[in-house]
Amino acid sequence: MKKNQLGRSELMVSEIGLGCMSLGTEEAPATRIIHEAIELGVNFIDTADLYDAGRNEELVGKAIAGKRDQVILATKVGNRRIPGQDGWVWDASKEYILRAVKQSLQRLGTDYIDLYQLHGGMIEDNIEEAIEAFEQLKQEGVIRAYGISSIRPNVIREYVARSSIASVMNQYSIVDRRAEEEVLPLLQKSEISVIARGPLASGALATGREPVKGVLGYELEELRELRSQLQNIDPNLTQLAIRYSLSHPAVAVAIPGARTLEQLKQNIAAADMPALTSEQIDRIRAISKANVYTAHR
Repeated sequence: MKKNQLGRSELMVSEIGLGCMSLGTEEAPATRIIHEAIELGVNFIDTADLYDAGRNEELVGKAIAGKRDQVILATKVGNRRIPGQDGWVWDASKEYILRAVKQSLQRLGTDYIDLYQLHGGMIEDNIEEAIEAFEQLKQEGVIRAYGISSIRPNVIREYVARSSIASVMNQYSIVDRRAEEEVLPLLQKSEISVIARGPLASGALATGREPVKGVLGYELEELRELRSQLQNIDPNLTQLAIRYSLSHPAVAVAIPGARTLEQLKQNIAAADMPALTSEQIDRIRAISKANVYTAHR
């Protein structure tokens, strides 16, 4: 599998990774999916402390035990659970980041994290304080690089200007092209990589999965018509969609999720598909919507 440098960091990531949010909470099936992904050449595995209240990190940690040197491990921080209360609160403080990383390390069964990401970010945050936390962890060797997971242009611009982030995880697919207008060019110019999440739009762009509801900017019938037109370009919609997310030079890795081994294999097969031609990209953009961000300016 092709590997790309993540920003200006030393991390070399497989162009197709594994987003672990949809793995579920059972150890055996989650382990099978992660092991198969590694066997097929995936080295970038992304989780978060938020997923299933930490259970996801535990499953990932158990699955990569004995395989740690084969994995670029990414997790996230910022959503703090309060004991005895439902849900969580947002906390991007330095004190919390430094405390939460220890808990993630314990759940993941490792003594370092390759990519530690702020799981969101608000313009009202004390951004300098958050950056201080990540820089301290990097200097201490607890993390190798850091980034943010955000679709807020105003937050992204602040971190680009003020930090040494290696990456921005951003929702990017044929049906969610909001990042193309302002975010992707900025990150490309700044040598910061994009981790494209949702390349299949929660299955809306997956082969053999008929959508039952619309997605961002598309009513159900519009989505069905788009799928039909896309399949005229390539009948394997899954692979076409993943290759589109990888077609922008700012994108280093796309991270589709997988609930089954079959879905995983379909996703990873996109690595064997040639890069889209400029003509194919133009056709996809002509039949899809160039939606843009309207909030968080």
